[in-house]
Amino acid sequence: MSGWVAFDFDGTLTRRDSLLPFLHRMLGPARLTAVLALESPWLAAHGARLVSNEAAKVHLLRRALAGHRRDQLEAFGEVFAQRHVAALLRADAMQCLRRHQAAGQRCVLVTASLTLYTRPWALDQGFDAVIGSELAFDADGRTRGELVGGNCYGAEKARRLREQLGVQALDAAYGDSRGDREMMAMAAARHWRGRAHDGGGHR
Repeated sequence: MSGWVAFDFDGTLTRRDSLLPFLHRMLGPARLTAVLALESPWLAAHGARLVSNEAAKVHLLRRALAGHRRDQLEAFGEVFAQRHVAALLRADAMQCLRRHQAAGQRCVLVTASLTLYTRPWALDQGFDAVIGSELAFDADGRTRGELVGGNCYGAEKARRLREQLGVQALDAAYGDSRGDREMMAMAAARHWRGRAHDGGGHR
């Protein structure tokens, strides 16, 4: 059986972060501006590396999405995947994906981005599996903005590859940030976009 190839999403397959475009479409520009203004201390603290990626992200998701229903969010995730993700993609990165698929290798998307939109997009693109950040929902089907098992970032990417897919090693991996290091370390061939493995990035 062919080996696995792992792809990060934001900054690797896409030209930029995808969460803010998703929230912009979901909430509208006025509401998103208000949310970002209220969350600016946390976002600034994350930018200064005073708080973790996960802490800043969960604060933002609580503010933006708390109280929304699962069916509403999943339906909008499908719409965003179908109508808006294409505008964010890097053509060269998608060509790499197509080459691995044509060679018969199994491809997995491993991302800190929300599976609300990355899962429907990835499955439509022929990925064999999707691992990402999952919103938690209560018994009434509403979210408080929490993540099931935390943010899929850094060591969590490698852990989920091992636990969810039983993958101990990758044929190849594609990433762009320090959040991809542990996943990339599992790969025989490592394809970094830019110099993100030297420091930057938050995906």
